[in-house]
Amino acid sequence: MTNTVSPFDASTPAYAGEPSPLEPPTSAQLFTLKFWGVRGNIPAPGADTVRYGGNTACVEVVVGGQRLIFDGGTGLRVLGCYLMQQGQPVNAHLFFTHTHWDRIQGFPFFAPAFASATHLDIYGAPALNGASIKQCLMDQMLRPNFFKPLQTMSASMAFHNIAAGDALSLGEVLVEPWSLNRDTSALGYRVTWQNRVLVYATDTDSTQTSIDPNLLMLATGADVLIFDGTYADTAYSDPNHCCLTPWHLGIEIAKASQVKHLVLFHHNPCHSDDQLDQLERQVQASYAQTSLAREGITLNLL
Repeated sequence: MTNTVSPFDASTPAYAGEPSPLEPPTSAQLFTLKFWGVRGNIPAPGADTVRYGGNTACVEVVVGGQRLIFDGGTGLRVLGCYLMQQGQPVNAHLFFTHTHWDRIQGFPFFAPAFASATHLDIYGAPALNGASIKQCLMDQMLRPNFFKPLQTMSASMAFHNIAAGDALSLGEVLVEPWSLNRDTSALGYRVTWQNRVLVYATDTDSTQTSIDPNLLMLATGADVLIFDGTYADTAYSDPNHCCLTPWHLGIEIAKASQVKHLVLFHHNPCHSDDQLDQLERQVQASYAQTSLAREGITLNLL
């Protein structure tokens, strides 16, 4: 089980500015994750979002000597700045769940991608229109959307089209993509190393009337489950809406799958720090082993 659940409790210092970086993966004995962006849909900077943060989705995982990055929202820019400050060549695996704007908008501003010493392996499923992950990232950098095309990035980059059911071995680390949402072609990821499991499932189908057996299998026995919480508020409840709200769904999955710690992520950009504090208390009353993701928080799975 995890040994640093405490950073998520009420004793956590208030988030102040940009988070410090993870230590470079000098030890093959690390299994550490850090949140660099926790919002959904659109960045939400401002005085009311300082403690939870306003950047969109980006999670860094250092495990078994590998650096994995999940999604490239605006949090990726912040991570990139700190990686450059470390003064070491960056070698990372960048996994995209899908190519909605909040998952890719930080990629053009990822400083290591413009450094020739950097090597990036980039993974993603084809979009609904058939475009590869490379094509999707290239398209957002074309004029009039952006002023520099992807070809100006100096890093060595290898693009990998992946699908649910693939199994990717990165040294001793196993990364398995799972289908989450057919409407968006979104993937979830299960990361396994030395019997420790992290599951990243952050764009689930919000129209579900019952728990998807696929989600139960994905989350089974996870030490940490990072789950979509965009609509995790009472305002989403509608007497005419038959579906489970995402945080209720996350709790049901966590209980049924024996997840040790549930982290709600991808917060609604309209929610202030105070609203998210209230939500966290409400969720924990239903399932104590639950936290809301905050930028700058680090969690160790060992």
